[in-house]
Amino acid sequence: MANWLTSLQTDTPQEGFELAITLARKGVAYTQTSPEVREKLRPEYAENADSLTKASHVIAVHFQTISAANNYWK
Repeated sequence: MANWLTSLQTDTPQEGFELAITLARKGVAYTQTSPEVREKLRPEYAENADSLTKASHVIAVHFQTISAANNYWK
């Protein structure tokens, strides 16, 4: 896999949140390497409240890490 994550530093909280989403998505792609399988499974979790809540939690944890790395944009 290509070296794509060069820094957790972002200019704004919005950019930090978008990076957190990217990290979550990349984590799924690293875990399940088959795009076909990911596409097949998507309908099962896309309408599942528990799955969506868990995905939001993963994003929140990444955002917490990014926020700390950016000194909370102070």
